[in-house]
Amino acid sequence: MIYKKFSLGLLLRLLLLLTALCAVAFGISLGLLLLLAAGFFSAILIFFNLYKYISRRFSATDDFFESVKYNDFSRRFVSKNAPEDFQKLHVGFNLISDKIREINSNKESQYLYLQKILEMVDVGIISYNQKTGDVLWANEAIKKTLSIPSFKNMKFLKSRKPELFETVFEMSHLTGNSISINVNGEKLKVLVSETVFYENDHSFKIILLQNIDETLNQNESEAWKKLLSVMTHEIMNSIAPIASLADTLQYQVTENLKNPKENGLDIEDLSEAIGSIKKRSEGLMKFAKTYRSLSKVTHINRETIFVKDLFSAIERLMKPSLKSQGIKLLFDLPSTQLHIKADSYLIEQVLINLIVNSRDALQGIEGGEVLVTANSTSEGSLIKVSDNGNGIPQEIQETIFVPFFTTKKNGSGIGLSLCKQIMMLHKGKIQIYSEKTKGTSIILIF
Repeated sequence: MIYKKFSLGLLLRLLLLLTALCAVAFGISLGLLLLLAAGFFSAILIFFNLYKYISRRFSATDDFFESVKYNDFSRRFVSKNAPEDFQKLHVGFNLISDKIREINSNKESQYLYLQKILEMVDVGIISYNQKTGDVLWANEAIKKTLSIPSFKNMKFLKSRKPELFETVFEMSHLTGNSISINVNGEKLKVLVSETVFYENDHSFKIILLQNIDETLNQNESEAWKKLLSVMTHEIMNSIAPIASLADTLQYQVTENLKNPKENGLDIEDLSEAIGSIKKRSEGLMKFAKTYRSLSKVTHINRETIFVKDLFSAIERLMKPSLKSQGIKLLFDLPSTQLHIKADSYLIEQVLINLIVNSRDALQGIEGGEVLVTANSTSEGSLIKVSDNGNGIPQEIQETIFVPFFTTKKNGSGIGLSLCKQIMMLHKGKIQIYSEKTKGTSIILIF
């Protein structure tokens, strides 16, 4: 309809221009000066009007195309007091602008929605141009996992952390791989996958990085609790009737002891045996009750603890027994003002367990020493228990925190699992560094 109106207006002006030119031609051929002048003057006016008519419409079209070029659809084309075809042309431009603005608004809303979703997920996501290294997108999860700040180009990461860059971003992970990476001296187990997409002449890579250490720790802790709960339930169900029967038998034996002639059995030996059964049953009952309570540890009484007080309590408790075995127990605390937020009972339990482990590792070693240190770093407050024993073999270092795993002949495999659970309750970490023949260090990070 707009083009029809424009065509009619243009055709009318062309006809008028042709008429005026014909008048000029007749005026010249017939020698009529008046007709010649009138035709010439009319042709000039009509030509000027035609030029103005066409240029106004092309100018409006150019303005609209310029808005499209610069993606600026805020301009409004005024149609009031304009010719009908001009009004409809401007109305059409405004409709197109409104529609494009609506599409852009929907795209922006979808982008913000997607952005919020990607920020909320705990999977690290980064997308970058493979040729230029320019980063299109990187969420907070990947920055937190890799312990890196915001950056715009992959060259930054390559120069700052070349080993990490090679392992995660240069190696192929098209099928998804579980790998170990070193972040600030800490080993993390992560799941990495990647995909590549193309846009025009550019290729882009998307890397997905998930820290599975926390998931494994949580699953391990839950499995530990469930297994311990089942174990204690079954043990107590078996022990309770044994203890009750032992009480009954001991009572009957006591009664028979009053009249030994009536019974030909060795009542004294029988009584002693039954007493041993009862004593052992009570010990097992106590064991089961203790570890059943540990499986229910879900809340900690967090308070401010000065590390010097914590070390003093541990020294009074542990030093005599280690000294009797020829092992030195040493403490090193740079600042007496160093403190942590923790449950003192549980942390004492952790330190006692670690010192006992060090003591066991030093059996038969001359000049054995256990050193307990504490300091404050950018990561938080650290407490380290070190020994100069034989160390832990590399192949079993990743399994020593697994419940019921032990290399000791009479070990239960509970101690280090419990230490790890307590540190998880404190939102902290426990790390191990061990080298064969040089000893072992266990670090608690608060």
